[in-house]
Amino acid sequence: MLLEDRVALVTGAARGIGRAIAMALAAEGAHVGVIDILPEAQDTAEAVAATGRRSAAVRVDISDPAQVRDGVNEIRRELGDVQILVNNAGIVANIARLEKMRPDAWEREISVNLSGAFHMIQAVIGPMIEKRWGRIVNISSMAAAGGLHRQIGYAASKAGLLGLTKTVTLEHARNGITCNAVLPGMIGTDLVNAMPAEILQAAVGVTPARRIGDTEEVGHLVAFLASDRAAFINGAAIPVDGGISLNAASLGSRKEVRDQGTTERP
Repeated sequence: MLLEDRVALVTGAARGIGRAIAMALAAEGAHVGVIDILPEAQDTAEAVAATGRRSAAVRVDISDPAQVRDGVNEIRRELGDVQILVNNAGIVANIARLEKMRPDAWEREISVNLSGAFHMIQAVIGPMIEKRWGRIVNISSMAAAGGLHRQIGYAASKAGLLGLTKTVTLEHARNGITCNAVLPGMIGTDLVNAMPAEILQAAVGVTPARRIGDTEEVGHLVAFLASDRAAFINGAAIPVDGGISLNAASLGSRKEVRDQGTTERP
């Protein structure tokens, strides 16, 4: 196993990609803490425990640094110091063009998707520095590289994660810590699978792999990046998108899907 008895913490692991990451880490031998604002985080923790690994779940709004501090301390009491942090939590519900995006909606998206990751890293990095070993993986998005129609807050926050990732590497690679970003494309979460058939078909059409990705495929990459086998991979931004970024596809509205053969994605 790649991660035998390592202690991992995954945010946004109640469902979707986050849950798949938690299960992939457990399959490689890690004990997994789960942080989410949703009560289903407990279900993920129970699924991890069913594999024979220790687990704990805490409900936390990661935009609140006090909640993050208390939540991490609770995970630490249950499992030990966090050695692997996966910043997966994020929101993608604020849909509006630039001129119509409400300032409070913009602030909320930045506070969860970007500031939340910052708070989490601050809360766990101390013991990583002391022990000269740590793995941080930030789940960004292909929107960080190409933008996203009507989701300016989401695209900006995910792009910000790339700057955060590179700066953590510059400051802490010397401490035996790696920090990398994963950029998923169209992945078959419940949200994506619920999209209209025309959008899913268009997404497949512009993806060289000609299919939607599986959440487990993101989880496998994260597990590798969390292992000693990836010790010299640092500050990287790795797409998991079936090659869609090679097409430089415009991620437009449904009308643009019909007109241009492009698609929206979360």
